[in-house]
Amino acid sequence: MSKRLETVFAGVTFKNPVALASGTCGFGKEFNEYFDIQKLGGLCSKGLTLHARGGNDGIRIWETPSGVMNSVGLENPGVEHFINCDLDRMNQLDLVNIVNLGGHSMDDYLEAVKLLNDHPLDLLELNISCPNVKAGGMNFGVKTEMARQVVREIREACKHKLVIKLSPNAEDIVGLAKACEEEGADGVSLTNTFLAMAIDLNKKKPVFNNVYAGLSGPAIKPIALRMVHQVAHAVNIPVMGIGGIATWQDAIEFIMAGATCVQVGTSSFMNPALAVDIIDGMEAYLEKNNISNIQEIRGII
Repeated sequence: MSKRLETVFAGVTFKNPVALASGTCGFGKEFNEYFDIQKLGGLCSKGLTLHARGGNDGIRIWETPSGVMNSVGLENPGVEHFINCDLDRMNQLDLVNIVNLGGHSMDDYLEAVKLLNDHPLDLLELNISCPNVKAGGMNFGVKTEMARQVVREIREACKHKLVIKLSPNAEDIVGLAKACEEEGADGVSLTNTFLAMAIDLNKKKPVFNNVYAGLSGPAIKPIALRMVHQVAHAVNIPVMGIGGIATWQDAIEFIMAGATCVQVGTSSFMNPALAVDIIDGMEAYLEKNNISNIQEIRGII
């Protein structure tokens, strides 16, 4: 593989700009049974919380036209278990290790960050789409000023490169991204899933116990692409584009819209090796168009 796809994000070098998205690849072990995951540019861990979580009751996955709704509920083994059982293995892989962290209170976030500070990793992706239990369940990432406070406190405590994962349900996603930059974030990733709903006509009630769930997959791609374009042209920190990427053409569109890297998630459920196909397709596109490096077309739209 040439260096046409080599990319630098917040000072971290990716051999190509394609990573598997959080919540869709566990900690990489399962996907490695289908392809050599070291062909990836990066791997984003399952969303972690300070303490282990069993996740939501009831139906967790529901297919929709061109997409999937999920209400998994951040099921994960907790930060300490991850550090003891998975982090060293992920760090030994020849790819960028992105650790995704969520929390339901500032105390949870801060304690988890301090645990991770003592261990090597390449990027810490902070999920601020979690409901803040101390604020009546309002997501940290909906109101700009609430998100600003979270990023400010985490930035002061965090020793790692910090990427903030933005929710498309934010009241002002551009303003929120700017606030993250102002508070010292090294980059942003967007978008997380879109708040959605499904109804079971036979049972005459919502499909999900929590009523609403997160929509991902190709259905959201045009909206996610628009948001990435808006944010990438408004901030001076790098952007990871996420949302419905299913082909190499999709990935190139996100790069042209301003993303430095992309994350592939839901579509990998249909084809576990999809990310490798995307990498190969991007490489062929650059070669065909005599483009020496992918960054030459970043943000040209």
